[in-house]
Amino acid sequence: MLIRGRDTGFTHPHASEITPRALYEGRRDLLKLMAGGVLAGGALGNTWAQGTARPGKEAALPAGKSAVAGAMTMEKVTAYKDAASYNNFYEFGTDKSDPARNAHTLKTSPWVVEVEGLVKKPGKFDLEQLLKLSPMEERIYRLRCVEGWSMVIPWEGYSLSELIKRVEPQGSAKYVEFVTLADKATMPGLRSGVLDWPYVEGLRLDEAMHPLTLLGFGMYGEVLPRQNGAPVRLVVPWKYGFKSVKSIVKIRFVEKEPHTAWNKAAANEYGFYSNVNPDVDHPRWSQATERRIGEDGLFAKKRKTLLFNGYEAQVGQLYAGMDLRKNY
Repeated sequence: MLIRGRDTGFTHPHASEITPRALYEGRRDLLKLMAGGVLAGGALGNTWAQGTARPGKEAALPAGKSAVAGAMTMEKVTAYKDAASYNNFYEFGTDKSDPARNAHTLKTSPWVVEVEGLVKKPGKFDLEQLLKLSPMEERIYRLRCVEGWSMVIPWEGYSLSELIKRVEPQGSAKYVEFVTLADKATMPGLRSGVLDWPYVEGLRLDEAMHPLTLLGFGMYGEVLPRQNGAPVRLVVPWKYGFKSVKSIVKIRFVEKEPHTAWNKAAANEYGFYSNVNPDVDHPRWSQATERRIGEDGLFAKKRKTLLFNGYEAQVGQLYAGMDLRKNY
C-alpha cells in the first residue's frame, strides 16, 4: 500500500525458503481432525486441482464445490508459487517477499477467535470448533490488490454468515469489526510505524452476511500457509485485498463504522468500503487496469479492471443509491 519495497516482488525465493517444512508446526491438529472425520466433505476432491498435483507444502484440506452464485470463476488459476510468495502482510515486513521469508515464526496452534459486542451469543471459538461449524467449500475468486495487481486463487472455507447466524447479532449491530493477531514476539513488522497495530478492518453487516464473504481456512486444496493468513482469514472478493484480513483473533459486532487500519493511516487514499472500481482512481495511480501476476512477460498487456472485481451481478444491490465516488 503506502510502502514500496526494495525489490519488485517478481523474483521468487526457492521453495525451501517459502516453506521450510512440508507441514508447519501445529498442523498435526488439523490432520487429526481430518482423520477423525471432523472436517465435513473430507472425502471430496477440489475441483480446480483435478489432474493437478497439490502443492504439497501444507496439510490437505478437501472441500466440496460451492453452489454460491459467482463463487467459481473459470479464469486460469494463479500459480501457487506466486500466491504463496508475493504477499502483503505487513506484520512480517513491507516487501512482497518478506511474509514468505519471515512468517515461519507465527504460532497457529492453539488458536482462538473471540466473538463479542452486539450479539446474543458471544463466545470464544477454537480452531476445531470453527472447522466443524460448516462444510468446507471451494471458492475460486479473483483477488484485486489496491496496488494494481491481481491473482485468481482457489480458497477453502465457508460463508462468514454461517458463523454470524450462530452468534445472533442484536438489532443494533450495523457493522462487523475484525481484529488480527499482533504478537511482537513472532511478527517483526510490528516494530515499524507503518500502521496502528493491531490491524483492524470492518464490513457493514449486510456485506459480512453476503454469501460470497468467505471465512477462509485453506487455499489450493491445503490449509493456509502462514504468509497467507493462517489459520483463519477473511476473503471478500469484490473489495481491494487489504479488506480481507489475515490471522483473525477477534470479531466484534458494533453499531458505528469501525476505524480501520488503512483508513486511519490515510483516509484520503483508503476508504472504508474500498470496493474495486475502475472509475475511482487511487490518488497516486489509476485503477482502470491491473497486472495479473503470472502474466508479466515482456509483451503481456494489462487487464481492464472490472467494477466490483467482476462481482457486480452478485453484490451491486448492496450499494444501490450510493455515491461510489464519495463512498470509495
